[in-house]
Amino acid sequence: MAEARTNELTARDDLPSLVERLFSDVAQLFDQKLALLKVELKEEVNAYIRGGIVIMAAGVVVAVGFALANVALAFAVSTLFSTMDLTQPARYALGFVITGLAYLLIGTVVILITKNRLAQQGLVPRRTVRELQRDKDWLQKEL
Repeated sequence: MAEARTNELTARDDLPSLVERLFSDVAQLFDQKLALLKVELKEEVNAYIRGGIVIMAAGVVVAVGFALANVALAFAVSTLFSTMDLTQPARYALGFVITGLAYLLIGTVVILITKNRLAQQGLVPRRTVRELQRDKDWLQKEL
């Protein structure tokens, strides 16, 4: 019975039609993988955009508070120089310079740490790469 079925399949499906169907199926598979890649990339881009917008909004709020706190800190640092023989504007200037340099150093450290973290974040869509690797292995095994 199985032999009759095999002969029937061979008679109906000759080699060129099987090869054509194989290439059609492989093309459809790659189209689906490309669609998956597009969806994955779109998700990644949307996540980065949403995160960027939230960070920008929070940055504006932080900048206003930071500016006010920085001015207060600079005035506080300038009081440390009250015993020196400097004019009041010179003490204020010295307080602002010292405070500015401290924040410049802190900001540089934060930027470098964040840059290194982002450099470790991969932009390669992992699911698509995994699927393509499985397809490649399957095709190599079949051929």
